[in-house]
This record gives sequence, structure tokens and C-alpha cells, in this order.
Amino acid sequence: MEDSSVYGRIVRDPATGQVERIVEHKDATAAQRAIAEINCGIYCADPALLMAALKKIRPDNAQREYYLTDAVHALIANGASVVALNHIDSREVLGVNTRAELAAAGAALYARKAADLQSDGVTVLDPSRTWIDPRARIGRDTVLYPGVIVEGECVIGEDCVVRSGSRLADTVLGRAVEVRDHCVLQESRVGDDVQLGPFAHLRPGTVLEAGARVGNFVELKKTRLGKGSKAPHLSYLGDAEIGPGCNVGAGTITCNYDGVNKHKTTLGAGVFIGSDSQLVAPVVLGDGAYVAAGTTVTEDVPPGALALSRVRQINLEGWVARSKKKAGGAARRRA
Repeated sequence: MEDSSVYGRIVRDPATGQVERIVEHKDATAAQRAIAEINCGIYCADPALLMAALKKIRPDNAQREYYLTDAVHALIANGASVVALNHIDSREVLGVNTRAELAAAGAALYARKAADLQSDGVTVLDPSRTWIDPRARIGRDTVLYPGVIVEGECVIGEDCVVRSGSRLADTVLGRAVEVRDHCVLQESRVGDDVQLGPFAHLRPGTVLEAGARVGNFVELKKTRLGKGSKAPHLSYLGDAEIGPGCNVGAGTITCNYDGVNKHKTTLGAGVFIGSDSQLVAPVVLGDGAYVAAGTTVTEDVPPGALALSRVRQINLEGWVARSKKKAGGAARRRA
């Protein structure tokens, strides 16, 4: 190692190169501290010989500790054969004793994973700013933008695009999925040709079927969005089963929690939900049903029916002028 300042040194016989002992840094002489070959702490030993050597260890050192490394010297003193393998990549056997060392070890793992993916045909635009769990599997011709985090056992299909600021955890993406900027996907399943985001949030248990669209500031939890269905803007869909070909308007909420229990919302095929609607679960909307904008749905909607619940609009002619005149008179009286 270039910097071996905190590690035990491998001391060899100058003539034969055979291992003589391992000396901890705090106990090493100036000459021993100049040695760059360090002990990484990985051992393979004959159990019977090792146990006998361990019984001879004493805390006769600067730290008053029992050093496992002293067993090496004891074995050699008894005539046993001890060999030290010089590993070619010091990053693989770094010690992790500080948070800085933990970060360095993590960076080495991430860099190796990015290099492997690039060799397999994945485009990682900036590996230094992309963190990919070594357990993740990613298909060819997928593009990962800077700032992407892939955690756990994710599976990302071919021809996908994951843009900056997005985090995927234990999630499966199909083929040709686009995850736009700043999305969070957790324990979810996404079908082929799906578009997500920006700023979409898939919570655990979410399933998006092929061709679905989820847009800006849409949150889904334990919800299945059917094939080709869309939730483009500003909605919360929780504990819902949404059929194929549905359109969920901006500001829609599935009111799934009554303060004690969670309840399910079910939409059939081709359901249209107008903007700013609330679906109070448990509720079922049949195939082809429509919900007018601003409606609160508290009862099941039959197939092909229109659900509408609004206060009738009233236009008061001349109200603005009268209101201003009244306000002006009140101001003069106060003056």
C-alpha cells in the first residue's frame, strides 16, 4: 500500500523472503513501519495448529491486547509453515475502521460495478456520481444519468433510461422504461414501455402494467395501474386496483384510510376520473364509468354511468361593483 500507516506489517526474512512475523503499527520500529506490505486480516489455518498457537498469546504489546497476529509468530517458532499471499488489488482487502474508510470501500465497489455494466453495454454517463448496488442487474443499452442511485436487488431491463436524481430500491423495470428526473421507486414492479415522472413516487406494492403513464408529483402505494392507464399529475393513489385504459385526472385522491383501517378502490376498464376528485374507499367504479371534475365519490358507480356531486354554481350579477362600493363607503366612514 502507498499509505500503510495504520496496518500491521508483514516482516520477512531478508535472505529467503519467508514470513517471520506480523507486527502491529503501534509496536513497529521505524524500519518496520517503512514496510509497505500489510496484513489484511484474512487467514486460512489448520484448526488444531491454530488453537494450540492461540493458547500461547499474551498481551505483551503497546495496546495490552491479545493479538491474533501473534499466532503467526508462535506457529513459525514451532516449525510450522506460514505463507503470505500478496494480493494484487489492495482496495479489495482494505480495513474499514472509520467512516472515511467505509466510503472508500463503497466507492471501490460502485466503481467496479459501473465498469462491469459498461462492459456489458450499459451507458453510465458519470460513474463517479452514480451508485449501483453490486446485486443489481441492468440490461443492455440502458442509460443511467448522473445522480442515479440503484439499491438492493433491482432488475432494470434493456433500453431503459433513468434520469438524474432518481432512486430505485428493490424494484423491477421492464424493457424501454423511462424514469424521468427525481423519482423514487421502492419495492415496485414496472412493465414495458412505461413512463414515470418527473417527481413520481412509487411506494412498496405498486405495479405499473405495460404502457402506463405516471407523471409529475403522483404517489402510488400498493396500487396496480392497468395497461395503458394514465395518472399524469398531482394525485395520490393508494390501495387501488385500476383497470386498463383509465385516465386519472389531476388532483385525484383515493381516500383509503378511515382512521382505523385501509380500504380498497377498484376501477374497471376505461374509467375516466375528472380533476380534483376524491374516491372514498371502499368503492367500485364499473367499466367505462365517468367521474365529473370536483366530485366526491362515496358510492359505487355502475358501468358507463356519470358520477357527479357538486354544489350548483350561482353567478351573482354585479356583485363585484357592489362589493367595491360598499368597501369604499366603509373606508370613508373610518377616515
